[in-house]
Amino acid sequence: MTVSWEAEVDLVIIGGGVAGLTAARTASLRGLRVLILSKGGPTDTSTQYAQGGIAVVAPQGDSVDSHVRDTVEAGAGLCEVDAVRSIVEGGQAAVAALTDLGAVFDHGRDGQISRTREGGHSTRRIIHAGGDATGAEVQRALNAAGLPVMFGAAALQVVTGRDGVQGVVAVSDNGFGVVHTPSVLLATGGLGQLYALSTNPPGATGDGVALALWAGAAVADLEFVQFHPTVLYTPGGVGRRPLISEAVRGEGAVLVDSQGNSVTAGVHPRGDLAPRDVVSRAIAERMRALDTDHVFLDARAVDGFARRFPTITASCLAAGIDPVTQLIPVAPAAHYQCGGVLTDTHGRTGVAGLYAAGEVARTGLHGANRLASNSLLEGLVVGERAGAAAVERVGVRARIDEFPSWTLERADRAVVQQAMTEHASVVRDGAGLAGAMKRIDAETSEVPVPRADSAARHLREIEDAALTLTARVLLTAAAARTESRGCHTRAEYPNPVDDRQHSTAIRLLPDGALEMSTVPDDSREEEATRRTSRPRTGVQ
Repeated sequence: MTVSWEAEVDLVIIGGGVAGLTAARTASLRGLRVLILSKGGPTDTSTQYAQGGIAVVAPQGDSVDSHVRDTVEAGAGLCEVDAVRSIVEGGQAAVAALTDLGAVFDHGRDGQISRTREGGHSTRRIIHAGGDATGAEVQRALNAAGLPVMFGAAALQVVTGRDGVQGVVAVSDNGFGVVHTPSVLLATGGLGQLYALSTNPPGATGDGVALALWAGAAVADLEFVQFHPTVLYTPGGVGRRPLISEAVRGEGAVLVDSQGNSVTAGVHPRGDLAPRDVVSRAIAERMRALDTDHVFLDARAVDGFARRFPTITASCLAAGIDPVTQLIPVAPAAHYQCGGVLTDTHGRTGVAGLYAAGEVARTGLHGANRLASNSLLEGLVVGERAGAAAVERVGVRARIDEFPSWTLERADRAVVQQAMTEHASVVRDGAGLAGAMKRIDAETSEVPVPRADSAARHLREIEDAALTLTARVLLTAAAARTESRGCHTRAEYPNPVDDRQHSTAIRLLPDGALEMSTVPDDSREEEATRRTSRPRTGVQ
């Protein structure tokens, strides 16, 4: 490999959204030399598209206990309660720090911060900015901090040694580069590009999950992919689709089918404001019953809709729909990965010097289904903690002395997306999951890394390899979970099973096989481990 550029820092952060930028700012304030690698531009993040807001305990009529209770209920038995409480308790301080940085949230006529209610919440605790542009305001405030970012740079491998992380191999428009560092934070966001329809930006290709597995870390709960129930439907639409925030239902909009009947009546006590997995399943079942590909959101009774939801209004108008006078066609689409790289509540993984925060991480907060607007909360709280935790690695010798090539496996992303969309979406079954794995395996080929190709072509192949490995892990976890829990629904196993009320971790072994184990919790002291028979996954 010809190295075109080189750097040496205390902390490399891969990803430029809320978790990564918050961690970078925290580490910088503690004197660490930081470098952020971002595949896209300043706003090519999932944070940018977050609409609803930040779930944070309100000063009146709310409590930490209430927020914890709502989160645990949504998580369907897999939340780690101590982790939930820890992150919820950090919310107010994290938002205060963001406000000090210049973020501006919406206020009511009484001068207090406005709060709305979303699905699964028992009270109005969601703060928002620009009506429905909270993520954009968070991204703007953090971008304005002037942190060192290398845009258009993608990490190819996290290099480890006897003392843990040694550095990162990356590719940019300037060619292949090496960053020597004892600490790497994965803040890459989600895996929405596994599916044909997603609310995620094009760069959400599961990079962090793959980088962690290749580096020897574990991932957990990857079978729990949250499908946002109300994404704007347009005939033939693919790729990133605009979501219709849950806050629209929080302000009084209702879900109806093509015959004008309620979609969620009798399904859950909270109706249209039930947890997202409940609403997505109700919509999927109604679409199947009526043989249609969408339902409708009736927001015509929402007072001042265009003022409260300007971003959504613009998206609807661009699709030829006036939400003030017309029904909004919606359908579920891939939205958020509830699992990810296995970490503690400070972002530490099982590999020394490797951290993860934000959507890519599995802290124990979300369990089997994320509570609405807990995502930005987690990114802020754990991002700050991970940035502070990286101080513990200062002084560790870290240098990449050898630059070997390696081999990855990839299938074309169109094949992966079609297989995952058909067989691993809102409702799954064993035959479909097996069929998806078989199809992806049949289309997989080996890719030598790195090669002297253009950066753009190389990035595409690396993303495809990350998607391929992430798909295999997700399918393996989903096939093993023979029950329905949270946002994982098996058609032939419609109910939760008590002895499966535990999280499952997966590691990539040196021979390419996947090792599954039970994540220990308060009720389980022994780890049960078994090995799958797949001989070909990941690095060779």
